[in-house]
Amino acid sequence: MTRIKLAATATVSTLSLALAGCMGGGNIPSASAPITQSEAQMGAEAHPQLLAEFGGAMSGSHAQYVQQVGQNIAVQSGLGNARESFTVSLLNSPVNNAFAIPGGYVYTTRQLVALMNNEAELAAVLGHEVGHVAARHSQRRQAAAQRNTLLGAAGAILSGVLLGNSGLGQQLGQAALQGSQLLTLKFSRSQELEADELGIRYLNSAGYDPRAMGTVLQSLALQNALDARVQGRDNASIPEWASTHPDPASRVQSALSKAQATGVSGGITNRDTFLTRIDGLTYGDDPAQGVVEGRQFIHPELRLAFTAPQGFYMVNGTRAVSVNGQSGQAQFSLAPYNGNLESYVASVFGGVSEQQQIRPQSIQRTTVNGLPAAYGTARVNSGNGQVDVTVFAYEFANDRAYHFVAITPAGNASVFNAMFGSMRRIDSQTAANVIPRVIDVVTVRSGDTVNSLASRMAYSDNQVDRFRVLNGLTSSEGVSAGQKVKLVVRGR
Repeated sequence: MTRIKLAATATVSTLSLALAGCMGGGNIPSASAPITQSEAQMGAEAHPQLLAEFGGAMSGSHAQYVQQVGQNIAVQSGLGNARESFTVSLLNSPVNNAFAIPGGYVYTTRQLVALMNNEAELAAVLGHEVGHVAARHSQRRQAAAQRNTLLGAAGAILSGVLLGNSGLGQQLGQAALQGSQLLTLKFSRSQELEADELGIRYLNSAGYDPRAMGTVLQSLALQNALDARVQGRDNASIPEWASTHPDPASRVQSALSKAQATGVSGGITNRDTFLTRIDGLTYGDDPAQGVVEGRQFIHPELRLAFTAPQGFYMVNGTRAVSVNGQSGQAQFSLAPYNGNLESYVASVFGGVSEQQQIRPQSIQRTTVNGLPAAYGTARVNSGNGQVDVTVFAYEFANDRAYHFVAITPAGNASVFNAMFGSMRRIDSQTAANVIPRVIDVVTVRSGDTVNSLASRMAYSDNQVDRFRVLNGLTSSEGVSAGQKVKLVVRGR
């Protein structure tokens, strides 16, 4: 969660038509119509809003490399006749995501790049996204996008858990998952497969190994399953790129079969070049946006921390931190503050639902670890019965306050009491001790094993599984001397 994200979201009228996020078949176009003037204008208007929403564009050598590969693969689509026709951005986001919008704008997050293992996989992901634009998939989804807000599909995750189709669940779900940056439109399975096929075609024409589409989808499926295990969930549903791109596991064989059908054996992968070029890339949360460490969220710039309840997991995003569990969901964020906590709490309640007015029975004042605080709870009828909505706010300065919005089944609001009571300021030394994780590319030495290398990963749990997924290794594969592999270590 960044400090400055108080502005309104990008307009639905622009972005809901433009976003081609996803990473399915139908008739595959042999050539794409060039970028039109209206598409170029749409992309130019949406571009700065998307950068702001997804953590901003990175600069430097990592971003330059992604731009180079992205422009080379995008030009294969025929949308533009020069590399300069495309704007390719590396986003400072810890979420596995990629998308493209009309006008030649292509995006991938640093987290997704870190999951890849060669240049061909990077080209595959970006080519897939360009394929959605080339096939004008977002225009085909326009009607559905206009019926829902840009975040409507994301809100369904929360509303499906507790509130059915009620407006309250959708509003809170939108707010929480907005923070996890789940802003891309879902495409149909046939559109995803079509984009896969187009991406493979672009790989082939650019001289890359067409099997890269299948291998990167396999890594996504494995990462999705690992995240579910680490977070203690019994399914692989997670607000990340893999869940906005339907069923990556089942698409692996389809992509590999399509690659085989090209008749191309091998092709460029540029594995060592890729690994060398992404060395030092930030992995996971950027301390400037706060970091999740187990059940604890720490924001060194805002000088605050809190702890999620046992059995809950957190997803940190650009504008909010979502807290998710079987017995409730919550989000932590900020809003404009005029110095009055009671009115702040009331205003947050007022923004929870567009469909019904929600007011707490009362707003109570208290103090939490020296912080002035105020809270209230409202019981609301929903499609699945009654639920409790709680707003708990804290004053950190005369002009700065933060709050939780939590939703639980009726009578179960106390599940978040410990979290509400854990909010605290942190001192400068604690803030300074928050060090980001980065990708460290090392060369395997004689005697190194998967276990010995994994023990160097900057995690206290699941080190071997994390190492294998990060490096695209199956459960039976080992490493050999001279091979380059990725580790996740603490930066300096």
